[in-house]
Amino acid sequence: MPTLYDWFRSSAERFPDLVALEVGEQRLTYAQLQQIVKAVGADGLASVAPRRVGLVARPTIATYAGYLAAQRLGAAVVPLSAGAPAAYVETLAELADLDAVIDAGPEPAPARSVAKLVLSGLTLHRSGRRQRANGSPEPDDLAYILFTSGSTGSPKGVPIRHRHLTEYIPYCVRRFDVQPGDRFAQTFELSFDPSVFAMFVAWAGGATVVVPDRDDILAPDTFVSRRAITHWFSVPSVISLAHRFGALRPVSMPGLRWSLFAGEQFTVQQAGTWAAAAPGSVIENLYGPTETSITCTGYQLPSDRDRWPRTSNHSVPIGQPHPHLEATVLGDAGPSARGELCIRGSQRFDGYLTPTENQGRFVRITPGRIERLAQAPTAQDWYRTGDLVGWENGELVHLGRLDDQLKVRGHRVEPGQIEGTLRGLTGIENAVVVESNGALHGFYTGHSRDPAALLTELRRLLPPYLVPISVRRLISFPTTANGKIDRHRLRALA
Repeated sequence: MPTLYDWFRSSAERFPDLVALEVGEQRLTYAQLQQIVKAVGADGLASVAPRRVGLVARPTIATYAGYLAAQRLGAAVVPLSAGAPAAYVETLAELADLDAVIDAGPEPAPARSVAKLVLSGLTLHRSGRRQRANGSPEPDDLAYILFTSGSTGSPKGVPIRHRHLTEYIPYCVRRFDVQPGDRFAQTFELSFDPSVFAMFVAWAGGATVVVPDRDDILAPDTFVSRRAITHWFSVPSVISLAHRFGALRPVSMPGLRWSLFAGEQFTVQQAGTWAAAAPGSVIENLYGPTETSITCTGYQLPSDRDRWPRTSNHSVPIGQPHPHLEATVLGDAGPSARGELCIRGSQRFDGYLTPTENQGRFVRITPGRIERLAQAPTAQDWYRTGDLVGWENGELVHLGRLDDQLKVRGHRVEPGQIEGTLRGLTGIENAVVVESNGALHGFYTGHSRDPAALLTELRRLLPPYLVPISVRRLISFPTTANGKIDRHRLRALA
């Protein structure tokens, strides 16, 4: 059963002279990158013998070499956002119980509990603990730990083991026809789990990981053409942002073969803009919480635009679970056509880093009974994603987050329903609805519309309690560090 490093090592043995990694104008073959990875370990990381290594997520060759070096030694990687406040980094270091922090930046700012050691262009900060990793990773060892926002305000650690990716990575190599020499755009920060896809699906197939800079994301068509990208993967909001900056001209990415999107709802209008710019590309919408190891469902848009689905909220379906996984939709009384999406299978994680976070997040379904678990789950139990979905024409459609549901004047309100209605109005590209001080407020991107006219149209389509008290146009939505729409900042604008 291969580990993450095994996928890279296998391609390094088979394709030593192919390019493995490009960052800016720097490029390394598989053989060169493997040599650096071994040097990083020999020059200091191995002496620390870490179980868990924090990695400051910078877009540098040294950072990617550090990631692979930790994997090679059997340590779990814990990516740390380079722009995060020092206090937050300290919190993550304590929660993850880090043995070392690697930083390829000029001014490292590690957790206070570690001391400095310089090696091979990296800065390694090590703690006083000497808890040795196994030396070579095993399938049941932790591969990485990522932190997501917790409902209590504290970050939740999501540990992913190598075995959680054993079926997923070869499935993706086959599904997306990854060939030696293909070129993957790595648009995600390393603290966001789709980055694992961009690295290890590429490396498993002998492809090149190409890391763009921030300006490249604003002009993806230029980047794709200049760097001969074959596989693109990003959040959908990149499309809206790039389009507003005058990028994504029709037929501007003729050589792009695969276009993958995940992380937030993917609207049909966004898909249309991208399809016009990359007419020869297959477009697929992927979905998956961090807890299900990157993505767990997918939907491929037909090449014929006339066959594109019409969904209730004007978004592209998230489709069907990957073949080695199972999905069920739970309503109030059991499996339903609409409700919370639950997932089980080889990609489902075993539970949070802090066991108390598992309370109620897993469910056991037996004939006539649905039990929310307080204890650790078994392989047969389901992870509750917290996402509201529905079956429409045989495909799953993402309708919103259950924790985004609001109570307004005694009514239960699903913002996704209002957002979908707004997207269906003339000139609206995308829409977000938030609650502030007990009232609904709508924001949209697209052509400028008279707010009073928009509200009049909404009153004809929705019951009164679902009509926002205001609708405001924005040039673009604020986004989080991972590129997702930032609803908290929108609430502050309401």
